[in-house]
Amino acid sequence: MNHLQERKLKVKDLILIGVFVVVYFAVMFAIGMMGMIPILFLVYPTVLGIVAGTIVMLFEAKVPKPWALFIFGIIAPLSMFFMGHTYVLPLGSFVVMLIAEMIRRSGEYRSLKKDILACAVFNIWICFSLMQMLLMHEKYKELTLSMMPDGYFESLERLITWPNMLLVILGAFLGGYIGAIIGKKLLKKHFEKAGIA
Repeated sequence: MNHLQERKLKVKDLILIGVFVVVYFAVMFAIGMMGMIPILFLVYPTVLGIVAGTIVMLFEAKVPKPWALFIFGIIAPLSMFFMGHTYVLPLGSFVVMLIAEMIRRSGEYRSLKKDILACAVFNIWICFSLMQMLLMHEKYKELTLSMMPDGYFESLERLITWPNMLLVILGAFLGGYIGAIIGKKLLKKHFEKAGIA
């Protein structure tokens, strides 16, 4: 594990994290527009994983270092928390990102299979945006009513149930996995250059 100590994050890595966060945010919010139709909000995590999986995989190839993925992944939910979302989002995301980071670590940041699995797990964080409905119902209602048209919350309330959330989480994982596989094929040279096999 000595090489992990040599792979400490540097200033250029932190700058790269910032750049990728901006790109990821842009994609996330663009795809998030589909959530304007309540029923599509349930498939949003799956679609986000498929589309943004390549971004996450490219990040993993560019910054194969300890805690890079965790830092990259926790910025979006923290930002959303400061914009008014409940603590459910950053807290759940913290656990997800920690698991994704540990998966990468188990492959010593050199395993493509572990990076793909980490990408799939990474994508589950967005499910906690919907999970707020179940765990912080009144606060989430207040947040939603302040931003969305009349009737939207009621429609969402009928859709977001525990059984449906299990499907949403599964969809998020599969979407992230599909996106990672696509990223693997598109970014083969980047992984070879980073020494990830």
